[in-house]
Amino acid sequence: MSAEPVAAHGTEAPDPLVVVRTRGYAVLLVMVALLGVPLSAAAFGFLSLVHELGSLTYDDLPRALGFHGTPSWWPVPLLAVSGLLTGLAVRYLPGTGGHEPAEGFVNSAAPTAAQLPGIALAALASLGLGVVLGPEAPLIALGGGLAAYAARLLKPGIEPSAGAMVAAAGSFAAVSALLGSPLLGAFLLMEASGLAGMTLGLVLVPGLLASGIGSLIFIGLGSWTGLGTYSLTLPHVPHTPQPTFAEFGWALALGVAAALAGTGIKRLALSLRDRVAQRRVVATVVMGLTIGVLALLYAESTGRDASEVLYSGQDDLGGLLAEDATYTVATLLVLLVCKSLAYSASLSGFRGGPIFPSMFLGAAGGLAMSHLPGLNATSGFAMGIGAMCVAMLRLPMTSVLLATLLLGREGITVMPLVIVSVVVSYVLVLRLERPSTKASTAPR
Repeated sequence: MSAEPVAAHGTEAPDPLVVVRTRGYAVLLVMVALLGVPLSAAAFGFLSLVHELGSLTYDDLPRALGFHGTPSWWPVPLLAVSGLLTGLAVRYLPGTGGHEPAEGFVNSAAPTAAQLPGIALAALASLGLGVVLGPEAPLIALGGGLAAYAARLLKPGIEPSAGAMVAAAGSFAAVSALLGSPLLGAFLLMEASGLAGMTLGLVLVPGLLASGIGSLIFIGLGSWTGLGTYSLTLPHVPHTPQPTFAEFGWALALGVAAALAGTGIKRLALSLRDRVAQRRVVATVVMGLTIGVLALLYAESTGRDASEVLYSGQDDLGGLLAEDATYTVATLLVLLVCKSLAYSASLSGFRGGPIFPSMFLGAAGGLAMSHLPGLNATSGFAMGIGAMCVAMLRLPMTSVLLATLLLGREGITVMPLVIVSVVVSYVLVLRLERPSTKASTAPR
């Protein structure tokens, strides 16, 4: 069965409308629907394990050792352990732990079955112990790899084009509920893939089917287990008035600031990555220690919890907006510096996704600027998210949707401001971007 209109060299590509009407395409949709249930359950289990590892290592273990609460220095040794485990997984297991997050968000080909254990272990060692990365990239890789492997088991000899579509649908299912909406997850994968026209439609239909099934499975398992859906949500969004002329000026300023900050974070991460690749295990441990020390410095200098520097920031976004009044400008600036540096160190050698930390940094930056005249907190929060996301991801439409759909009804009000900040940041980032160089050939 061929489900994708990609022709061999020198031949004419088949009409996508003809492909959709074939029996093989209908069989593929049934296969995607059947695989969507176990793949979504596996993704839910992975997110649950990441969450439980964090609770075990940062809450339960200190209490078991006799501490009253978690000491501010506690992340330092834990992040060193994270670096050791991640470095070993990347260095010695097939697949080098999956996609390198310093390269940004890339929707690459599904990993092989032999690469899946290394990807899972590297991600768990990174995300479960506090590294500043999100779970979306490992979920996409694991969902696609498991779907492709299952498709070959169910239908030996499946054509590569059909297998690739099933793998893509597996990725859709795995990330369906993570960003707050199955449509947003699907849009992320579509924009990253670069597909267009009817070819996009062929991949989109099974992908949306898998996303819908995946979202239902996440909701059901979240209710049944009491663990929640691990979906990106904001419990309370302050009301924002209609945009003002002054806020459009702030949209320009936020776009420029995010482009400069995002470019700096990425350049530092790529520079560190080349050095980490030369001595993979030792250097990853050093990067872990660096992240832990940055969290310690933040906790000691501000009196706030070190966890605000650690992890992706997904769970802290709601509190950041709702408790904005409790953050001074100085605290927000220290948070921005420490988390940005920890983000660069995480991107350089660990495994995870770049989306949620960029959202958190953009939100914190927007809130810091909202202390200046003419900008309210909700608008600054949204514009910062959009501008920083596009600076790190290079996906303008997804960045606008991430910043606006997250705010619910208020997102419609601030959308014009977000669009301006995203466009400014995107254009400036492309101007600042250095010419691509060949990937590092240093030993891993």
